[in-house]
Amino acid sequence: MSVTEAPAVEATPAFDLHKGWHLNPQVALRDESFGALAYHYGTRRLLFLKSRLLVELVQSLDQFDCAADAIAALIPEPQRSHYGRALARLAASEVIDAA
Repeated sequence: MSVTEAPAVEATPAFDLHKGWHLNPQVALRDESFGALAYHYGTRRLLFLKSRLLVELVQSLDQFDCAADAIAALIPEPQRSHYGRALARLAASEVIDAA
C-alpha cells in the first residue's frame, strides 16, 4: 500500500494588530443604515460591514500607528477582540492592506 502526501497548503499569515493598516485603494465603501457595503474593484467582491463602528474603525485605520491603537481609541473594551477578528477577516479579503 502506498501513502500519498496531501498537497501542501499555503499558510495564511496571521493578522498583526501591531502593524499599520489602511483601506485598500481598490475598495469603495458605501454607507448604509446597517453599516456599509465594501466593493473591491480588483477582485469584484462585495462585502457587508454590519456595524457603523466597524466602518468608522476601517476608515480611521490610517490615522493610527497600528490597528491595536485604533481599536483601543474607538472600540469599547468588552468588544475589542471581536473587532480585531473582524479586521483580520477584512485583511484576508483584501479590504484593508498593511501600511
